[in-house]
Amino acid sequence: MMGPSPITACEILMDILIDIILKAGRSAIELSLFVLLPVMVVMLSLMRLLEARGALDWIVTRLAPLLRPFGLTGLGVFAALQINLVSFAAPLATLTMMEQRGTSDRHLAATLAMVFAMAQANVVFPLLTMGLAFGTTLIFSLLGGLAAAAATYYLFGRRLSATEATLDETLQHPVADNAKGVLDVINRAGAEAFKIAVGAIPMLVLSLVAVTALKRFGFIDLITQVLTPFLTPAGIDPVLVLPSLTKYLAGGTAMLGVMDDMRRAGQISVELLNASAGFLISPLDLVGVAVLISAGRRVAAVWRPAALGACVGIALRTVGHVVCA
Repeated sequence: MMGPSPITACEILMDILIDIILKAGRSAIELSLFVLLPVMVVMLSLMRLLEARGALDWIVTRLAPLLRPFGLTGLGVFAALQINLVSFAAPLATLTMMEQRGTSDRHLAATLAMVFAMAQANVVFPLLTMGLAFGTTLIFSLLGGLAAAAATYYLFGRRLSATEATLDETLQHPVADNAKGVLDVINRAGAEAFKIAVGAIPMLVLSLVAVTALKRFGFIDLITQVLTPFLTPAGIDPVLVLPSLTKYLAGGTAMLGVMDDMRRAGQISVELLNASAGFLISPLDLVGVAVLISAGRRVAAVWRPAALGACVGIALRTVGHVVCA
């Protein structure tokens, strides 16, 4: 018997591709607009109101002396609050501000390492709806970030310049001292949240299309079969191959989409989700690194020691989540 003609085979391939694109697009839109957007609106509004009321200034002022031994400045503390309460891209403006205000290369590297190693809010909060333990994630995010900063400041970045210009660490933000000011802050936070959610759609669609295509054509199964003999003796569930590949190649938001599909299909348990959170939830991936080092020339120059320090923090978080799961 003769096989399908080239035209028929091409039509079949196009049908499969269109089906993959439509399903990936639907999943990306649902995740961005019905999960990510509501969570980010609430959290950003809260964050911006605390900022406008001066509460964050108060926190930064009191935490900065305590965290200075870890290689962090006052603005570094603010970057930690941003990544834990807003998104992985939120510290971008703070890193740019630190570079422009004369923060030393050594402190910049420590702050960047901390951001690389911590759990980003834009992934953590949607995952809470899937069973992620918030308290455990937040505690180990902070511990991992401090470990990453210290490892970078005292070890991997010890040869970087520690010379600082006269620092102005005053945070510029709107004031909410009346009803109109509060409403303005909430509206700005809502617009910012919408921008984050909508901005995530293109990367989500492309990532989910790529991942779904790899699954449909058997590449993920092949990679899983090859790695299973090495993963099983180490006590690692092979089902984590797909979200891990997605996370480190396409970013945390893409991993969120894959994890959402896997949780809906019952392929991954709540226990496994929490056990893997230490190494699956952080901006240390191709997308995260590319975005964060765009903060400035000096920030980009210290990414290597920062990434090495972040690996220490992520390793600590991984162990902590596995033990507590």
